[in-house]
Formats: sequence, C-alpha cells, structure tokens
Amino acid sequence: MDALRQAGLFLFLSFVWGTAFVAISAGLADLPPVLFAGIRYDIAGIIMLGYVIVRGHHWWPEVRADWALIAVGSVLIITAYNSLLFIGQQEVSSGAAAIIIATIPILSTVFARVFIPTERLTLVGTFGLLLGFLGVAFVAAPSPSNLLSDAGIASFLVLLAAASGALGSVMTQWLDATLSTEGLVAWSCILGAIFLHLISFALPGETFAQATITSTAIIAVVYLGVFASAVGYLIYFDLLKRLGAIQINLVSYAVPIFATSLGWFLLDETVTLWTLLGFLTIFLGFILIKRDAIARQWHSASFPRLP
Repeated sequence: MDALRQAGLFLFLSFVWGTAFVAISAGLADLPPVLFAGIRYDIAGIIMLGYVIVRGHHWWPEVRADWALIAVGSVLIITAYNSLLFIGQQEVSSGAAAIIIATIPILSTVFARVFIPTERLTLVGTFGLLLGFLGVAFVAAPSPSNLLSDAGIASFLVLLAAASGALGSVMTQWLDATLSTEGLVAWSCILGAIFLHLISFALPGETFAQATITSTAIIAVVYLGVFASAVGYLIYFDLLKRLGAIQINLVSYAVPIFATSLGWFLLDETVTLWTLLGFLTIFLGFILIKRDAIARQWHSASFPRLP
C-alpha cells in the first residue's frame, strides 16, 4: 500500500509540476513575467510559513547558517530561477521549457564536481554532460539565422534558469543549518517574492497597470501559488525522504511529458520531432552521469519474492 501511495504521489507531483509550465504560458498572456512570478511566491510563501508554524516545525532562523541557506534559496532557487524562466517562457513553449529545465539534475552534478575538488567527472560522465547540452540544442533548434532571435535568447534564459536552480541546490548542501527543510522553503519563498517584486519594479512594463486581470490570469496565479508551489514542495520533500534523491530526480523527466502533452492539448503548442529527440537525449545524459548511483540504488532495492 505504501508503494502504491508513493507511486500515486510521484505521478501527481509530475502532473502538477508539468501543468505548472502550461499555467505559466497561459498567465503570461495577461501578466508581466516577473510580477507574475512574484505574486506566485507571495501566495506560496504565506501558505508554506503558515503550514510550518501550525505543524510545529522549526521555522525561525536562529544561526548564521540558517540565514545563509535562506539567502541561497531565495536568490538562486526562487528569484533568479523564476525571473529567468518566466521571461524565457514568453517565447518558449511549455514542453520545451520543461525539457530544458530537466537538465537541472545534470547541471547539479557538474556544479558538485566544480565546487568539490574530490569529485571528478569520468569520461562517460563527461559524455553524458555533452549529451545533455546536445539535447538542449535539439529543443532550442538554434541556427545562424535565429541564434540571436527572441526565441533563441529565450531558450538560453531558460537554460540559465536551470543552471541557477542547479547551483542553488548544490550550495544548500554545504551548509549545516538548524532550520527545518519546510521552514527553509517558506522563508526562501517569502524573501524570493520580495526580490522578484523589486526586480519587477525596476523593469519597464512591469507594473500592475500592465496586467490584465482575467479569469485565466487568476486561475494561473492561484494554481501556481497553491498547487505547483506549496502543495508540490510538500509532496516533493515527503517523497525525497521515502525514495531518496536518485528516484525523486526522475520527476524531472516525467514533468516534460505532462507539460508537452497538455501544452499541445490546451494551448495548441507545437511538438516537433526535434523536441522529443532533445528530451530523450537529455534523459540519456542523466542516465550516464548518474549510472553508478542508479546501479547502487538498483542493487540495494528490495523486491518482493514470488511465493
């Protein structure tokens, strides 16, 4: 029963995070991108902090490492990641954005190798990294004629968003804090929302006057703030404790399936053969980089015996 529950939560999380890319694309028709992201985390931060307090988790930062973790989470994982992603998705489809973001587990491994001297990429791992970037190239489909086009630049911004999220996830592993994981996420969302609003205020065309309040915009904001962020994070951390990092990373490769199919169905987005090839190439790169950890996880797993 527990395995069935975990499988159900895994699929639900993949669906929620996949449809989040669709909700972003839908909401961007009416809302300025960075303001849109800021409002999303206004909602998520309030819900998460309320949840942490009610559940009695350690929620108040007490030591310097707590504040350092919040700074990394709010700047890299919330502010930089979301501002780049939302701006990029003005020109990049839901499915393509989800596929590019799926490079986060690959980029996290690269950053770990860079910042931890004892870690080194093997020849096979390096080939996996190159496959990951080749997959992004397939999805973005750059050429000399469109490399500096709006679509080409937007794809690069989404890749930068993935790099920011990956760097943030690696840096948080360095710090030994007393704050609960849920408390860290709550404060990162709140502080990240403030930073996003400051960036929005500084950018031209990022005022509330530029926003069009429609039912689509309201649904997109609420869905992203409540389900994709608050509920999604809580499910993610529950699965992380139960499944471990390797298995939960597979969510990154289930998400594009939902994002691509629902983006095609709901928003009439085009799904090309190059997009699908890019997804498979990125996934193969992940398998090559994580092959040792996947093998250990596989051999240590307990499987039910036949009677």
